[in-house]
Amino acid sequence: MKHIFDKTSYEISKKITRAYSTSFSMGIRMLSRHIRPSIYAIYGFVRYADEIVDTFHNYHQAELLEDFITNYDKALTRKISMNPVLNSFQEVVHKYELYGLVDDFIASMRLDLTKKDYHTLDEYEKYIHGSANVVGLMCLKVFLEGDNAQYKKLEPYAIKLGSAFQKVNFLRDIRNDIGELGRSYFPNLTGTELSNQAKDEIVKDIEADFNQAFVGIRQLPVKARFGVYSAYRYYLHLLHKLKKADSKELMHKRIRVSNAMKFFILTKAYLRHIFNKL
Repeated sequence: MKHIFDKTSYEISKKITRAYSTSFSMGIRMLSRHIRPSIYAIYGFVRYADEIVDTFHNYHQAELLEDFITNYDKALTRKISMNPVLNSFQEVVHKYELYGLVDDFIASMRLDLTKKDYHTLDEYEKYIHGSANVVGLMCLKVFLEGDNAQYKKLEPYAIKLGSAFQKVNFLRDIRNDIGELGRSYFPNLTGTELSNQAKDEIVKDIEADFNQAFVGIRQLPVKARFGVYSAYRYYLHLLHKLKKADSKELMHKRIRVSNAMKFFILTKAYLRHIFNKL
């Protein structure tokens, strides 16, 4: 009956993904059916780790995170966990050899509990690598299903896409990060204020990441290309809205993309995909 337990573990990771992120869920639905469970498992793990460091303020976050990491380590060793999120994730980690990528992710999650400011570009890029780039690389491992030569070829583009997504998230969430979490990720901020000049510099940097990432998206296997391209188009639209907004507006409200616009973006991306217009 172990297969029933494993199946329900993946289903729970899927429910977590859909509950927390409509945009990410939208992209996963566009992937080939047989690779979706592994991507849901990855998202479930990183989402719960992120929840611990970002939202559980009335609890002992450091203790919760270390317990989560300890249970992950036990799941890897035992190849099973009674925590469904860890049970599905450990299987994916073993199957695609994600060990080092997960270690880098955990290191960035620990930083979120201790480090509040990123004053240098090196610190900023190191954090982004662990919190976002490695998640993109985990997904790339799944997409390529053991093709190491292709992985090495596409790795730089996946890193750029992960960076772009994370920087967009930082810019969108800057009010909450600074005001509620007391974190300042961008090195070019003046204290806790975002100027229009700083915002323009950040946007240009993200646009450069997106331009490079798109080269890699076009080279992805068909089973993954549309799903990743859909997420790319969504984040590109969100960046466009952030670019148009004044810096003071970003410090006072969270810019969003409506569900109707998400559907429009998805439809347009699909048409470009099926007519090979990427």
